[in-house]
Amino acid sequence: MPVDQAGHPSADPLSRRHLVQAGAAGFLGLSMTDVAAWRAAAGDSGSSAKSVIFIYAIGGMSQLETFDLKPQAPAGIRGEFQPIATSSGMHICEHLPMLAKRSHLFSLVRSVSHEQNGHLQGCMLMQSGRSTLPPGFRGPAQRSDWPGITALAGSAAPQHHPFPSSVILPELTWHNRSNLVPGQTAGMMGYAYDPWVVQASPRCLGNGYNTRGLCPDCYEISYTKAHTHEAQPVFSAPRLELPSDVDENRLGARVSLLADINRQRQDLEESAAVADLDRYRQQVASLLTDSRTRQAFDIMQSDPAVLDRYGQNKFGWSLLMARQLVDVGVNIVQVNLGHNFTWDTHGSQFPVLKDRLLPPADRAISALLDDLHDSGRLDHVLVVLASEFGRTPKVFVVKGAKSPLPGRGHWGPVQTVMFAGGGVHGGRIIGATDNHGGYPVAGRATPEDFAATIYHSLGIPETAAWHERQGRPHYLYRGHPVSQLF
Repeated sequence: MPVDQAGHPSADPLSRRHLVQAGAAGFLGLSMTDVAAWRAAAGDSGSSAKSVIFIYAIGGMSQLETFDLKPQAPAGIRGEFQPIATSSGMHICEHLPMLAKRSHLFSLVRSVSHEQNGHLQGCMLMQSGRSTLPPGFRGPAQRSDWPGITALAGSAAPQHHPFPSSVILPELTWHNRSNLVPGQTAGMMGYAYDPWVVQASPRCLGNGYNTRGLCPDCYEISYTKAHTHEAQPVFSAPRLELPSDVDENRLGARVSLLADINRQRQDLEESAAVADLDRYRQQVASLLTDSRTRQAFDIMQSDPAVLDRYGQNKFGWSLLMARQLVDVGVNIVQVNLGHNFTWDTHGSQFPVLKDRLLPPADRAISALLDDLHDSGRLDHVLVVLASEFGRTPKVFVVKGAKSPLPGRGHWGPVQTVMFAGGGVHGGRIIGATDNHGGYPVAGRATPEDFAATIYHSLGIPETAAWHERQGRPHYLYRGHPVSQLF
């Protein structure tokens, strides 16, 4: 990890090459002996493992059009949607009818708040669990950034398996096509702790625009013309298989040969970089020889009825893959629900949410909750839905926008976060906002509290820390779990 003259991590913008290395080196290390021993000790089910599915609605999901409607507010604030009653007595948006029937399975924290209104700033805070920006913050991801929650939780949670501890899918999120959105990597911890990136969805540039939503029903911000999907295939499972000329016996021989070579290079093994690559090689060998892991990624072989329940689109496919990955023991899976700020509804907000974004999200999240509940896994898997911020109370038309239809702006002071499973009691509303849905008036929760809730659900102790190479500790808990959830 680069450091400056004072010994602090230096700003190192992350290139695509760095990200390939990060995805490759994102596994925490186990030897093949460790793998065999842990498999024997843990058995096949992994049913007692604690896991998290962190659904990130990039762009800023509107609290006023989803979970905190204000039907009594003035016309310029309340918007066009109506609240409906739910199975637990709370009220949420009429365009989330499937979630309304399952509200007894989840709770809402309506008062998550920070002070940043910029996308990259908000992403840094909410994906790292910090209320302040790192020193030297530039916007696009750098190695001097705070580590993301997904990386931290993956590295600190108790390990029950030989598989990746943290995964991001179906793609990383980018700003203006070339700048990685901050908070998705391990930042200053170093690339060896980056989550494993499952690139299952190619980027679409239909109609000359960078797509802003789900495929194949891509959301194009102008909402004035049909979108042509240019990326093919729309969604595909990563190929986790051996080359055609290498069977498992030959792979084992190659691993043994590499071990023999490395024993003759013990002086180099003191290098952290070499050790990280060795750990990566061992994890890849484990993945390639484990049929359960390959099946977890290969969702397109699922029962067609299951695919229909989740929705035949990128939202549904991503959440189905996440569920299968936690079933085989991955600690935390971050699902990027969109990529180029999909939920950034400055213009055409109401038709875009009604027709293109809320229905597939409603269906996919509901199917995920059903599967986890029906299988008895919901108590062991925390499901979280959050954004970088909420939306402004005021509805307005943005000057110079592509769309003449109104929307809402960025709003850091408040958003609603959904929590389900992982020990969370369902059917509760925690915190409250003012009559315009703009500021918390009770139970304000910070990004630190948000992150602490995830760590707590995973069973990570409050003393957990990661250490710089110089030995300086960085503690994970910087806030308190939202106690009313448990």
